[in-house]
Amino acid sequence: MSKLTDQQALAIAREWVDAWNSHDLDRIMSHYADDVVLTSPLVGRILGGPQTSVRGGTALRAYFRRGLEAFPDLKFTLWTAYPGQDSMIVNYESVRGLRSAEFMRLDATGRVREVVAHYAEPGGRPSTRGVTPEDVPLPAPPAF
Repeated sequence: MSKLTDQQALAIAREWVDAWNSHDLDRIMSHYADDVVLTSPLVGRILGGPQTSVRGGTALRAYFRRGLEAFPDLKFTLWTAYPGQDSMIVNYESVRGLRSAEFMRLDATGRVREVVAHYAEPGGRPSTRGVTPEDVPLPAPPAF
């Protein structure tokens, strides 16, 4: 990849949001490189530990599967995307109305190799308090 245009960033972001809204894990994972690293304040909350990052496609798939199970009504709304050099930022509404921005570094094939997720409280004005993983209530785990 190189410098993305506005149109390229928006096209990638639309397909990324559509993949998430489809809840199709294979479609979601098609956006990520095998050696991807994802950092998010929700990682520990969803996986039940102190970690803040997920490394590699296999671990990311497991994390995303848990996220889709925890939020069966997950629906993202794309607001915009900002192009960069081999990277982009996707700005969208996430689960429970959280305002979200994800920095995504892309590899030479256009797949995401690094993600850093950021979240803020739902609503209009940004909060000076920020959001912590505990602010995102998880539904009860599914019964097996």
